[in-house]
Amino acid sequence: AVSRPDQKTIIIDGDGNVLMSMGTLAMIAAAAPRNLLHIVIDNEVYESTGRQGTLSSSVALDDVAKSVGYTHTKRVTEKEQIKSAYQELIGKEGPSFLLIKVEPSFDKATGRVHHTPEEITSRFMKALG
Repeated sequence: AVSRPDQKTIIIDGDGNVLMSMGTLAMIAAAAPRNLLHIVIDNEVYESTGRQGTLSSSVALDDVAKSVGYTHTKRVTEKEQIKSAYQELIGKEGPSFLLIKVEPSFDKATGRVHHTPEEITSRFMKALG
């Protein structure tokens, strides 16, 4: 985001990763990239490593992002809210933070992610329309 201020940069992250590297939130806020949207998908578990619970059920990650200096934060809890929240934040000067609360998918074995970052980005952007 800092090296390409002419284009929007989107981070897609998980609650487990954010909790394991909380200093990153402060570093992002300190750099204050106005073109950054940080999306965190929060299922309250480390799903790909055995579904151990995270602390995000008692730590409001959107509040943490706001407290360290993210310009805009938003939390959504319903699938129907995601698109409008994304559209709202993508149009604002950041850094912005979108927390998407989801249910863990205990009904199937998730395993490690085998998609490339480019494939993940493409699938996500298609889902947003």
